Amino acid sequence: MEPAELKVLTMKDLDAVTEIDYVLLGKKRGEYWERRLESTGTSCVPSLTAEIDGKVIGFILGGVSGWEYGIPENIGWVDTLGVNKEFQKKGIATLLFKKMISLFKEVGVDTVYVFVNWKNRGLLQFFDRMGFKPGDMINLELKI
Repeated sequence: MEPAELKVLTMKDLDAVTEIDYVLLGKKRGEYWERRLESTGTSCVPSLTAEIDGKVIGFILGGVSGWEYGIPENIGWVDTLGVNKEFQKKGIATLLFKKMISLFKEVGVDTVYVFVNWKNRGLLQFFDRMGFKPGDMINLELKI
């Protein structure tokens, strides 16, 4: 496999991100992704794509805290990580994740948070391999 090239995620990547998301989750969410990609430029750390031969095969979205709910700016968030099924288990997610972590470090982030469903063993195992441990924050939920 040719090495993946990492690039900054832009609106031109909308169709590819939407398609990867659709294949992974089984639901078309074009409007959702359009809104998400429009807001990716607001963080001091860019979201990224992984490409091979100019084709987007994976993406990662994240950002740096702006003191929401008193969370200091040394906190980074990995929001969404998606890799085309054909390229899963080939190091693409790790490549994207490690690059985002290096970008976080450059702006003074020293702690990274991610939300993962307890039932998603694959993601839990991935983040365990990346060094994540249960943190001090509590996920609160209100069903309405």
